[in-house]
Amino acid sequence: MNHSTEHPLPETSLHDALHAHVRESGGAAGAGLAGLADEALRVARRRQRLARAGVGLVAAALVTTAWVAAADSAPPRAHVVQPATGDGTGKAAPISLLPVTSSVEHACPEGSGGYTEPATATQPASCVHADRARGMTDVRVASAKAEKSTADGTWQVEVTLGPADRTRFAALTGSLAEAPLPRNEFAIIVDGELWGTPYVASPITGGRFEIVGAHVGDLTGATAHDLARRLDPGR
Repeated sequence: MNHSTEHPLPETSLHDALHAHVRESGGAAGAGLAGLADEALRVARRRQRLARAGVGLVAAALVTTAWVAAADSAPPRAHVVQPATGDGTGKAAPISLLPVTSSVEHACPEGSGGYTEPATATQPASCVHADRARGMTDVRVASAKAEKSTADGTWQVEVTLGPADRTRFAALTGSLAEAPLPRNEFAIIVDGELWGTPYVASPITGGRFEIVGAHVGDLTGATAHDLARRLDPGR
């Protein structure tokens, strides 16, 4: 709508009077007053236009309020966490493979530095000492998986070493194979705990060995899978 058809605003009369005063008096102060009068007139006309469009604004506000209420009443969306895509090497537990130096039939005294092999129904506890200097410490394996033995159905964890550790393991087991009991055995240590002392008859060159526990049959399906998850860098 053209402004010439609108109802006159009180600000219009004030605007015209101020401009007439400026024309008569001149000066910077008068020009400032004229600027204020122009701004007041613009504000007044804006308010008049908003008043005419008031019904439309109320309707829009009602629609917006209803949309917000519907959004607030909707059930919250579940927060989906994507699985990690890294190889997990930093989280895998290290394993140590240490040549056994002695084994005696009693639990290890506190502070002796040995590893206790727990007693069974048929065997007493043993205290195993191992040589860390000659062994392989803090090894991160390439893979580990829990499986049942095809020979007797007991649970075990098959461990595979990486290429560099495979070479070291072949050298270590080659030196153990020539020693008498118990020095032809190596202790398997995970997080400070003894998981077995297998003996070596010949060098193991394939980089694979099995963990069966301190004694054959010690592992259950649950403990075997738990150990495999702790060792495997891809889990």
